[in-house]
Amino acid sequence: MHYDYLLVGAGLFNAVFCEHALRAGKSCLVVERRSHIAGNIYTEQVEGIDVHVYGAHIFHTSDEAVWEYVNRFAGFNGFINRVKANYKGTIYSMPFNMYTFEKLWGVKTAEEAQAIIERQRAELGGKQPQNLEEQAISLVGRDVYETLVKGYTEKQWGRSCKDLPAFIIRRLPLRFTYDDNYFNDKYQGIPTEGYTKMAEKMFAGAKIVLNTDYADFIKDTKDTFGKTVYTGRADEFFGYKLGKLDYRTVRFETEVLDMPDYQGNAVINYTEYEVPYTRIIEHKHFNFGKQPKTIISREYPAEYAEGMEAYYPVNDEKNTALNERYNALKAERPDVIFGGRLGEYKYYDMDKVIASAFALCEKEGLR
Repeated sequence: MHYDYLLVGAGLFNAVFCEHALRAGKSCLVVERRSHIAGNIYTEQVEGIDVHVYGAHIFHTSDEAVWEYVNRFAGFNGFINRVKANYKGTIYSMPFNMYTFEKLWGVKTAEEAQAIIERQRAELGGKQPQNLEEQAISLVGRDVYETLVKGYTEKQWGRSCKDLPAFIIRRLPLRFTYDDNYFNDKYQGIPTEGYTKMAEKMFAGAKIVLNTDYADFIKDTKDTFGKTVYTGRADEFFGYKLGKLDYRTVRFETEVLDMPDYQGNAVINYTEYEVPYTRIIEHKHFNFGKQPKTIISREYPAEYAEGMEAYYPVNDEKNTALNERYNALKAERPDVIFGGRLGEYKYYDMDKVIASAFALCEKEGLR
């Protein structure tokens, strides 16, 4: 058969593109390496709870067009992300706000908190930050950095903050109010039936081939395609001919617990370095669950190795330069469109993934 598009990867980017293409009368064949669709936003029901298998995914956006679009395929529950942080047994509020400063210093006013932070910022003496540690102190001061940034960041990246480049942290928001809403976006929530149901509706009408590696598929298939939309790793697509791009990955330990509640919140970060995981997710709280049992996932960051899931691009100078060289190779393949987090080697929030897919649909005349 001839298909207008071969979509490599069944994640959110290709779900949006597929839905537009099908609605425009185009034919799509989707090839997915995993055993399921929906990519990293995949949810599955366990004990009546929607489990975010690849980590917490909270939808948030201020883009009216994106919000209107996702609501065609799912009802959203209005969940607001109010992250807490556990440091040596004390619970702090995230992002950094007056609840945080009151717990740290006993202050009650914004002026008191601002004065402490300004004094602590001054320890750098006005010098240009040379690493992530100095950059963080220049933004939030020593106490906030050591309590809520340092250990978490070193676990996330697997190296000392003194050995990480300053540009990794461009901003650390400080709120001198008691607003503990993690995101500033107008629209927030999680699909009441889970993300997988949403993705199923978006892919409806496409032929989907699961448990299939693109390289094996394209070698063996007799089908033909107008264009390929590739959302896998670009370095892998080109046979690593320029070298491998670096990633960080995450390992999850998920447990079903015979209790109605474990931590009283959907997300609690563990910012102490000695605790090996970065956070614990309690899935039922994403959908205001009342089930008799609960399910938690501990997240352990790790260095990426072949066979693992590539989560976070390492956007340091070396990898940024290598990615630019791969971008030059992409330009030589007009028959292949590279999109999404892996295809573009760029970390995206979900709404930005959708907006990027919109842009491609417009370019292809599908929107």
